[in-house]
Amino acid sequence: MMSEPRGYAAIVLHAHLPYVRHPEGDAYLEEKWFYEALTESYIPLYMMLAQLAAEGVPYRITVSLSPTLVSMCRDPLLQSRFSQFIDGLCELAERETLRTRWQPQFHETARMYSNRFKQVRSAYHDTLRSDVTRGFAELANGGRIELITTAATHGYLPLMEVCPSAARAQILTAVRYHRKVFGTTPKGMWLPECGYYPGIDTYLREAGVRYFFTDAHGIENASPRPRYGVFAPIYCPSGVAAFGRDMESSKQVWSAHEGYPGDSDYREFYRDIAYDLDWEYIRPLMGDCPVRTHTGIKYYRVTGRTEHKQPYVREWAMGKAAAHAGNFMFNRERQIEHLASAMDRKPIVVAPYDAELFGHWWFEGPEFLEFVIRKIAYDQDTIKLVTPTDYLDEYPRAQVAAPSMSSWGYMGYNEVWLADCNHWIYPHLHMMARRMSELAESYAPPQPDPVRRALNQAARELMLAQSSDWAFIMKAGTCVDYAVARTHDHISRFDRLYSDIRSSNLDHEWVSRLECTDNIFPDIDYTVYSASPMASAIREMHAPAISSAIS
Repeated sequence: MMSEPRGYAAIVLHAHLPYVRHPEGDAYLEEKWFYEALTESYIPLYMMLAQLAAEGVPYRITVSLSPTLVSMCRDPLLQSRFSQFIDGLCELAERETLRTRWQPQFHETARMYSNRFKQVRSAYHDTLRSDVTRGFAELANGGRIELITTAATHGYLPLMEVCPSAARAQILTAVRYHRKVFGTTPKGMWLPECGYYPGIDTYLREAGVRYFFTDAHGIENASPRPRYGVFAPIYCPSGVAAFGRDMESSKQVWSAHEGYPGDSDYREFYRDIAYDLDWEYIRPLMGDCPVRTHTGIKYYRVTGRTEHKQPYVREWAMGKAAAHAGNFMFNRERQIEHLASAMDRKPIVVAPYDAELFGHWWFEGPEFLEFVIRKIAYDQDTIKLVTPTDYLDEYPRAQVAAPSMSSWGYMGYNEVWLADCNHWIYPHLHMMARRMSELAESYAPPQPDPVRRALNQAARELMLAQSSDWAFIMKAGTCVDYAVARTHDHISRFDRLYSDIRSSNLDHEWVSRLECTDNIFPDIDYTVYSASPMASAIREMHAPAISSAIS
């Protein structure tokens, strides 16, 4: 049995994809993002965490499931299409075991893929019953993970500061949807891109959220300066706790150049059989998509910064994953030992990551995480895995400070989402937000059903246009045409809805088609854009939390 730890570690996995549902056809490359993430990250992570729970391995981690991802996981159309996708992948992998039977350098890897995809398919159909969120909910109910949410469509909140109702609506809609799906109010929220601006926490408090995360400099530049840096939470003036990201533990895992994923023995992401084999051979998996895309079957290891890649050896990769997990644990032990000697409370090291890193980008990531959890449980007694709620329950009093505006994007602020290539979207988004608030104030409930449905659809189109993913893609330079088209589509749909509502000239058939196409949040309530509670009322509501904190 583990002795009393000297400090804590909080592993946070943020699972998110933009809403990429296209009922009008199955030739959309972008829809495969979802299928790949299910196959390579979400289902393997669930399987790993469930196995640890079944074995009785003690652990606590935090998992953020974005509302867009949850909605896609629960959508019958996408469930059906994923079933077809994984069937095709299993068939391709089986053909690969035959094609490589005289190629010993690839054959065992081909067999590994075949077994792995079959396991994913079995878990999806038999255990999860076609809904991955079901599995994570069961882990949460069993006390292994803490499920939290993020903004409704992962809108980048700091650039909504000029339209407060838009930021508030993103938060309240997300919390209400989480409550509907999982039956509980999320205790925490992942701010999209860790994007914080002063005052956004008042909406979190209104929604019943206890804590959120910022990047390190959001805490380090807080006023007054936090005495423990990022190694203990602070309370915002609203009474909501802010946890800061530990840069050391983060960089060791996510950096392909300085961290573990760049090791020469790990699988190379970019060398896929889709680009090595004949088109006719891989075409069945591509469906109606006219271009080559990743299959997920890759036979080479990182090797080094060279185009000449060596064959992947699974045993070597697993050895490295175990060794790196041991190094990760060792570094956290030394970190905690140093901090504990200088603090009047147990320090907490917050290590947040995109969930898609584990499995998709870093193939051995789920195994690495499994090794970390097992080693922390059995190979040391310095640190313990906890969730932010666990920590707040143990230390309900903390320093009050106001975090600074920040994000975890390049340069730490808004540069990724507000650049020469994407700045054109914001005049449209701000105008849409102002008009949506205008509609919410002008059309108080109850409204006739056709008007109510159109108002709710306008809210959906606004939120989908606000997704941070579109601006990010434009900046990254990948799939730019798609991101631009999606943004234009949602803007034009909103503009027409606004005009038709105002002129009392609704095309009911067209609205119905939009409801079928952009069908996220079936219970959305457009009145979420109406005026928020008075600031004085909010301050009064938060006063007890503030007065009980250590100043």
